[in-house]
Amino acid sequence: MCGVRMRKFSGKAESRVGVEGIGGRGDVRVRKSRAEDVGAVLAISAESREAANWSRESYEKLMIEEGASVFVVETDGKISGFLVGRRVKDQAEVLNMAVLADHRRKGEGSALLSAALDEFGLRGAKNVYLEVRESNTRAISFYERHGFSRSGRRKGYYRAPDDAAVTMERKLTDPTG
Repeated sequence: MCGVRMRKFSGKAESRVGVEGIGGRGDVRVRKSRAEDVGAVLAISAESREAANWSRESYEKLMIEEGASVFVVETDGKISGFLVGRRVKDQAEVLNMAVLADHRRKGEGSALLSAALDEFGLRGAKNVYLEVRESNTRAISFYERHGFSRSGRRKGYYRAPDDAAVTMERKLTDPTG
């Protein structure tokens, strides 16, 4: 890729969340996705109306694409959320993220986002961008709590249902300095 040497996955993003799990629940961890995770990711995406509804082939391709990062969060060995992102040179983007409804507001989304931000930073990204439905005020608040700021609005960006997008960005700090 443009003669830039990429660091291998650090493993840092694969981690246990909390000492005893989140909110007193069982074993919770974030890890890089594997091919066999696609079915669970599709089911979570289908349940989450705010998530982008992509095909199986799209997820399978992203799981092997250079620059892409796909993470899952597991609770007691069962996938309960995912995040898809990609990095190109020094820019990264969160493309899709969802957590099962009964697992929301328990720290799993934060764990996914933290893992992705760590990975992006280790791979040289300086900024991370995303779009979120304007009507999804919970997600906007979530991203703001994680250091993202609003950078713009795209009218008519989303379909089914039609909605504007709020564009957001976050600057990453240099992990070596």
